[in-house]
Amino acid sequence: MSVIVFAAAMAASLLSVSCTNTQATPPAAQPLPVKTDTVSLTAVPQADEYVATVKSRRSASIQPQVDGSLTRILVRSGDVVRAGQELMTIDPLKQQATVDQQRSTEAQKKATLDYNQREVERQRQLFESGVTAKRDYELAVQNYENSKADFDASTAARVTQQRQLAYYNLVAPFAGIVGDIPVHLGDYVSPQTLLTTVDENAELEAYIYIPADRGAEIRMNLPVEIVTSSGEPLESTKVSFISQQVDNALQGILVKAPIHSSLDKFRNAQLIKARVVWSSSPKPTVPVLAVTRIGGQSFVYIATSNPNGGTLAKQRAVTLGDTIGNSYVVTGGLQPGDKVIISGTQFLVDGVPVQIIG
Repeated sequence: MSVIVFAAAMAASLLSVSCTNTQATPPAAQPLPVKTDTVSLTAVPQADEYVATVKSRRSASIQPQVDGSLTRILVRSGDVVRAGQELMTIDPLKQQATVDQQRSTEAQKKATLDYNQREVERQRQLFESGVTAKRDYELAVQNYENSKADFDASTAARVTQQRQLAYYNLVAPFAGIVGDIPVHLGDYVSPQTLLTTVDENAELEAYIYIPADRGAEIRMNLPVEIVTSSGEPLESTKVSFISQQVDNALQGILVKAPIHSSLDKFRNAQLIKARVVWSSSPKPTVPVLAVTRIGGQSFVYIATSNPNGGTLAKQRAVTLGDTIGNSYVVTGGLQPGDKVIISGTQFLVDGVPVQIIG
C-alpha cells in the first residue's frame, strides 16, 4: 500500500515540475516595425546672420524750398498718391505780389522798348533824308538796344519769380504712400522742416553691415538669404554692392542685396535678418524626428544586421550642428550609408529586434 502511495506522489511531483517549466519559457520577441532613412551627404552652408535694414530706392522726404505758412494739407497719412499729385500748399500771397509787381515793371520796360523802336525808325528816315545828323540816329539805336536789354532782364526776372510760385505747391515726386504728417495748418515752415514722406515699396534693397575683420571674404554675388526671426527662409538673393569704406560708428562694411519678394512682406526701414553664406561643404544630415536626448547627449538608432539573422536597433551617440529645414547637421557619430531609424524611436531600446518597413 505504501509503495502505491509513494508512486502516486512522485507522479504528481513530476507533473508539477513539468507544468512549472512550461510556464517559465517566455515567448520569442516580435520585431518592431520601423522606417529608416539612409544617411547621405548634403551641402551645408557656412553662414553668419546679421541684422539688415530694408530700404527703398524710391523714398522721398518732402521738405519745402520756400518759407511760409501752411494753408492747405490735401492728403492724410497712409494715402496712396500718384506722381505729381498735390500734397500741401504754402501761402503764396507774398510771392504772388512780387510776381504782379515784376509783371508791371515788365510792362513798363516793354512800353519804353516799343517807343525806342519807333524812334529808331524815325531817326533812320530823318538821317537818310539829310535832316538830322548820324549821331542822332546812332543815339536812338543805342537807346533801343539798352531798352531791349532792360526788357529782357525784366522778363527773365518775372519768369523767375513766377516759377517760384510753383514751390508753394508741394507735389508727390512719384506714385507711393504718404507717411507721417507732423505739421498742421497754419504752421510756419522753412526748407529745414520735414512735412511728410512718400515711399514706394519697390526696388527694395537690404543694407547689411558686415564686420570689417571679414572684409577679405566679401565678394560680389555672395549668396544672401533673407530669413524670418525663427530662421525660415523668405528669399535668396546676392550681394550687388560693396562699400569701399568702413562705417566709423559700426566698424562694418556696407553691402547691399536686392529684394524681389512681394511687397506685402517688407516695408521701407524694416529690420530683417540676413544670412550671408560664405561657403558650403558636404556633411551628413539626420532627420529631426530620429534624434533622442538622454542626459543632454543626443542619440540615434541605427538599423544593423543581427549575426543570428534579422535586424537590430543599435543606439549611437551623435554630435549635432545647425538645423537645415527638418534635419540636423551631424558633425560626429554617423557615416554616409548608415540606416537611421526615423519612426517608433520612443519604443526602442539598444539591441531590440526591428523590422524595416516602407
